[in-house]
Amino acid sequence: MKKVTQIILLIVLSTNTFAQDTASIKPTNIKSSSLAFKLGLYDFKKTNNTNGLSNSVVNYGLQYIQGWKPNVDFVASLQFATLQYPYYTSLNKPKLNKSSNYVSLDFALNYKLLTDEHPVVPYLTGGLGLGLDRSFYYTAYAPVGAGLQIKANHGSFIYLQATHNAEASRLTKKHNSYSISYSLPLKLKDKKPVTLPPAPLPVDVDNDGVVDSLDQCPSQKGTIKYFGCPVPDTDKDGVDEDSDKCPNEPGTKKYNGCPIPDTDKDGVNDETDKCPSISGLTRYNGCPIPDTDKDGVNDEIDSCPTVAGISANKGCVDVQPIFNKIASDFTFKTGTSVLNSKILSKLDSVVSLLNQYPNIHMDIIGNTDNVGSVKINMPLSEKRANIVFKYLVKKNVPTDRLTKKGVADSNPIDTNKTAAGRAKNRRTDMNAIYQ
Repeated sequence: MKKVTQIILLIVLSTNTFAQDTASIKPTNIKSSSLAFKLGLYDFKKTNNTNGLSNSVVNYGLQYIQGWKPNVDFVASLQFATLQYPYYTSLNKPKLNKSSNYVSLDFALNYKLLTDEHPVVPYLTGGLGLGLDRSFYYTAYAPVGAGLQIKANHGSFIYLQATHNAEASRLTKKHNSYSISYSLPLKLKDKKPVTLPPAPLPVDVDNDGVVDSLDQCPSQKGTIKYFGCPVPDTDKDGVDEDSDKCPNEPGTKKYNGCPIPDTDKDGVNDETDKCPSISGLTRYNGCPIPDTDKDGVNDEIDSCPTVAGISANKGCVDVQPIFNKIASDFTFKTGTSVLNSKILSKLDSVVSLLNQYPNIHMDIIGNTDNVGSVKINMPLSEKRANIVFKYLVKKNVPTDRLTKKGVADSNPIDTNKTAAGRAKNRRTDMNAIYQ
């Protein structure tokens, strides 16, 4: 094994030395150095240890090719493969039971039967190689075979080759190798210099520093930045693009080519907007809809724009406190549903409010204390609601604006444990409903 390695190193050194010594006198028909991409197939002889596995495996690699003589080329090849079977039979080495990496390096001389000027050149090849299995076991072999060199474009060649790799060490298993390679020259042939005619003298008719051959506006003075044309004004607003901060939108010089701003984005520009920082409406000169009485209901929907009210009553006053005050006098003696005419006359002010605010409806609710059963108190509470209802209808309040019901003693406002508390619970409530 040591001798084989020494022989390979000797071939490499002697080849490089010979190439250097003859570089200055190398004929032109000697192949220049090239790098080739190689794809091949190893075909190992089967052994008793193959266990029925395939004995063929694909390899790939790189080749360095250097012409030595017109009919002789030196070739160094580096191949990679993955083996799936034992390709040696030594009992002193472990058997393969799974795929393993295999790297091989070989050096050969190709003896060409014709020179490189021919489109197809048959050749014979021979050399020495070294394989490395599982990064541990070395094997030596001697590749001998033949091939075809096919000329391609720009100094490239296609190689079709078959070799028999004979055993050269104790672990080696003889095998055949079939490959195809494509080479690329490391240095292309020098091109002849192109002689250009003398350049014509530059002409600049508009004298803007850009010669007419490059000037896109040769009769109009411009700038180098715009290829001899004036600074453009894309939006035609009189502000050129070098100064225009809004080059695609017409504007004014005052705002550097941009439109008059609208800070609050309400559609009214700042120069006519009386509230430029608050979004508003055009009809109010850019200001929001006013709220004169500051009640939170703007004047356009406020039925009482100069008097503070509530939104539920369309900006008008809240009538519920008034209804509550009047209803506080509508108390009844135990077991009765009678109110005297003086007390009922207080409902006239309720009628006035209902007429003033047609959006207000009223819910009339009769109540009792807890004296007596629900069977007695429920109809009694309904009568107490009905007495108010009848009076308001009599005063021409539409019935569709009124609702009435009795709730017996289910809604007390005071304790039923004292006479004073029970007196307050015998009442009729009036609740405003804003619509």
